Amino acid sequence: MAEVTERFRFFDREEDLLVTERAHLPHWAQAGTLCFLTWRTWDSMPWKVVEAWATERKGWLLQHEIDPCKENWRERLTQLAPAVRQEFHRMFSARWEESLDECRGTCPLRRPELAGVVVDSLRFFDGDRYFLTDFVVMPNHVHVLAAFLSPEQMLKQCASWKHYTAVQINRALGRRGHFWEDDAFDHLVRRPEQFEYLRKYVADNPRRAGLRSDDFVHYTRVNLE
Repeated sequence: MAEVTERFRFFDREEDLLVTERAHLPHWAQAGTLCFLTWRTWDSMPWKVVEAWATERKGWLLQHEIDPCKENWRERLTQLAPAVRQEFHRMFSARWEESLDECRGTCPLRRPELAGVVVDSLRFFDGDRYFLTDFVVMPNHVHVLAAFLSPEQMLKQCASWKHYTAVQINRALGRRGHFWEDDAFDHLVRRPEQFEYLRKYVADNPRRAGLRSDDFVHYTRVNLE
């Protein structure tokens, strides 16, 4: 079981927290805390599907007396009965991931040289600006587990990753415009058991999507010290 090291820690509700409002739900960031990040390509999900999903999730939370715009909405979710939490996961989290794993769109990151742009970008400042533990580059999305020195650094670095890779990949594809969807999913890791679950989730993602070995790139750090 992973323990807190000098490189990262788990979410502490008593410590300072940066909450940034985005299109659908707030994004949380906390200095040194492991964060699970997901980005997807511009054509990975039809916009109408995304809007319907976000509206349905907000309605479900409000129906259960949880305001998704409040900082403690995730904490309130954990206080619901296990069967209700499982319903939320099945209806929203699991359904979203399953939709991504259908590999819709052009799936440009299936090409090794384009996936390599993302990999090189993620690895470039590892150990300096942030600490990576795991990532997987899928054909149309990316999952990353990393800790950042400050909340502001998390937001800045994610924007940097997305901007740099978008420019490089668009150039290689001979196209212009958005490569990544503007919004992204992020989740602060709350305990060692959840960290282990997410590491396994990242590692198993290609198998669940039925990918061949050359359709993805997976990385996991063996030494977490």
